[in-house]
Amino acid sequence: IVARLGGDEFVVVLAGADAAAAERVAGKILAALSPAFHFDGHSLHTTSSIGIAVFPTDGETVEVLMRNADAAMYHAKSAGRNNLQFFAASMNELASDRRQLEEDMHLALQQGQFALHYQPQVDAMRRVFGAEALLRWQHPEHGLVPPPRFIPLAEDTGLIVPIGQWVLETACAQLAAWSLAARTRELQLAINVSARQFRQTDFAQQVAQALARSGARPTLLKLELTESLVLDNVADTITKMNAIKQLGVSFAMDDFGTGYSSLSYLTRLPLDQLKIDRAFVSRLPDNRSDAVIAQTIVTMGRSLGLRVLAEGVENEAQCRFLDSHGCDGYQGFLFSRPLPSEDFARFLEVRAP
Repeated sequence: IVARLGGDEFVVVLAGADAAAAERVAGKILAALSPAFHFDGHSLHTTSSIGIAVFPTDGETVEVLMRNADAAMYHAKSAGRNNLQFFAASMNELASDRRQLEEDMHLALQQGQFALHYQPQVDAMRRVFGAEALLRWQHPEHGLVPPPRFIPLAEDTGLIVPIGQWVLETACAQLAAWSLAARTRELQLAINVSARQFRQTDFAQQVAQALARSGARPTLLKLELTESLVLDNVADTITKMNAIKQLGVSFAMDDFGTGYSSLSYLTRLPLDQLKIDRAFVSRLPDNRSDAVIAQTIVTMGRSLGLRVLAEGVENEAQCRFLDSHGCDGYQGFLFSRPLPSEDFARFLEVRAP
């Protein structure tokens, strides 16, 4: 029996199969899903994670077997995807923690536990021209929850959509507030957009409404997309990006260099900026491979008329190397960690000429 549970989750029931047989079938499924799928002239890459629960060892009822297979599947996801995992009793605790975290995220949205922190972005002259808004969760019992702890779960459960909507609305409200002061009225603000949020059919309307409600200037809002999001459905992505660009909003490709982009896609996408991933910045200027990659990204971006910003900059040596190759901007701990809005305002005051 093969059935779709909903979303991107499926269940396979093998009658009379032992663990070895289940593993063989799961391996065949992984192998079948690993190659790229060709659709409408595009290559689509997927990942799959499989959890296995065996009767009667892992449960004697459908409910228990399903719950344990689900726990094993999420363990496979956390192990890096594209693999399979058999259920183990230790996974019950992990599954329980996951369910609790999901419930807590629902409450966090309702009770205003999320906040945006702002990491400054500076140009080649070290002048602050904008910031990236980064999501933070202040849990009432556990304190600050690291984004890697809850963002993947929000993606898996779909909670990333309402969370992303909150980020969009809050960022636009912050832009509107900045417009009231001379020092901040020209600052750009970048926000990350998840694949699930971007794929909402009315996402362009959501952006337009958030801008209209807040009174923020569209030209100061920048949406950051990942390479994997962009390449998921290039034609649809371009159409949606163009609709949003008509509002005046700009786009950056985040973590550039870590995905699968090709020059042909870059020339078609209505981008304004490339962000060099911190993985290629952290070992500059000493690591030759990273130096070549960073230099190539800067040269390529500039040749395509795109501004290039380096993430994760931590020392002046990295800046000097990137300066020498024409990088346009920088973001990282060398200048500031992400700051609450009040601290960000004080940061600007200190740097004011």
